[in-house]
Amino acid sequence: MSTAFSLGLTGGIGSGKTTVANIFAKLGATIIDTDEIAHQLTAPGGKAIPQILAEFGADSINADGAMNRVTMRERVFTDITQKQKLEQILHPLIRQETELAASKADGDYTIFVVPLLVESGNWKNRVSRVLVVDCDENTQIQRVISRNGLTETQVRAIMQAQASRQQRLAAADDVIVNEGDISSIQTKINQLHQNYRRLAGLISARNG
Repeated sequence: MSTAFSLGLTGGIGSGKTTVANIFAKLGATIIDTDEIAHQLTAPGGKAIPQILAEFGADSINADGAMNRVTMRERVFTDITQKQKLEQILHPLIRQETELAASKADGDYTIFVVPLLVESGNWKNRVSRVLVVDCDENTQIQRVISRNGLTETQVRAIMQAQASRQQRLAAADDVIVNEGDISSIQTKINQLHQNYRRLAGLISARNG
């Protein structure tokens, strides 16, 4: 059953957004991940590829037809103009695909996973509540180093380009502190899920 209630889920790199979203999905929420949509748009045959090729040239595209992430990452991190050009291509397409996915959602409620929710400036007005997955910055760094093989300097550069931990927490309606193992956050997620179902009108407060 699709409802008007929706949630924006965000957090810094390495905070565990995907882990949290997957648990909510198992409980019955529909998950729409804007990062996944962006990857689809920039995969071989993706809708963004012709525009990226036209704007950035042949070296922006890999031999397989996907966007060259290494080249484009270097460009957007060192040149704000290049970053804005890429965003002007991707953001309208991401929004279009996100709205299409939301129109087909059939879960108890919809969770939009948006890594740059705070930075975007408009997502907070498009969802009913904002859930932030939070953890210590050193934990973020170690997770990303282990997961992606980046150096600490590279991870810190990515974090620097994102909203600060304090800015995310200030924007939050709800917070999950993801510092331990899965079991340490399962109870919190279960509680939030029941609250979100109430807010979505699926169960009464008395029977929650």
